[in-house]
Amino acid sequence: HSVGEIAAAHVAGVFSLADACTLVSARARLMQALPEGGLMLAVEATEDEVAPHLNDEVSIAAINGPTSIVLSGVEEAVLAVAAALPGRRTSRLRVSHAFHSPLMDPMLEDFRAAIADLRYAEPSIPFVSSLTGNLTSPDTIDYWVRHVRETVRFADGIRTLTEHGVTRFLEIGPDGVLSALIRQSVADEALVVPVLRKDRPEPAAALTALAQLYTHGVPVDWPALFKDTGVRPADVPTYRFQRHNYWPAGAYTMGVGDVRAAGLAAAD
Repeated sequence: HSVGEIAAAHVAGVFSLADACTLVSARARLMQALPEGGLMLAVEATEDEVAPHLNDEVSIAAINGPTSIVLSGVEEAVLAVAAALPGRRTSRLRVSHAFHSPLMDPMLEDFRAAIADLRYAEPSIPFVSSLTGNLTSPDTIDYWVRHVRETVRFADGIRTLTEHGVTRFLEIGPDGVLSALIRQSVADEALVVPVLRKDRPEPAAALTALAQLYTHGVPVDWPALFKDTGVRPADVPTYRFQRHNYWPAGAYTMGVGDVRAAGLAAAD
């Protein structure tokens, strides 16, 4: 989602770790150099409802779900758009600047110059862009300049994934915020798992996420995960049908004949 897509592009082989760091640092430095101000506001609305009210002072920063929009821009202009949709729930985002809005325009050319020497490659795995919402190769300077300014089409990207048969989603981040947004756009039976949760210890949260994936058919290399930790696999207890008695003496409430009549084998 927005800056997280840079990490995804590196993992997909679009650029090296050093170039990814250059892109991130240039983006952050130039954004933070802009004058503070503006507003980002989450609004319960669709893109079609919001679009007629936009102007050169306010943009749609993100489309996170079917009725989950983030507006960004000059505060008065953002509030005016929200006022044109009475009765909708809204929430101010705690941010330093109005990202993905016209207020980002002054830094775009400097950003283009800062990333001019980066080397790009085609992604080595299918890459669904949150800029286009489709399968895209983010391997040009123009892509990453547009990425700073234009709408984050997160919901469209999730829809593209589901259309390609994806039914299991893993959120790699500090909490489960995107997991909640993903659930707005996928079928009830889809598996959506955040690796970490801000209110839980990291090791427990990560292991729980892996266990959820594993029980839904995702292969996990458990020996690699626990390498050098001292953890050893343990044999599970034998089952009752292996003819070992694990029943406490006197624990029966019916006789052996009653057990057999119920279709169960009696303990030895």
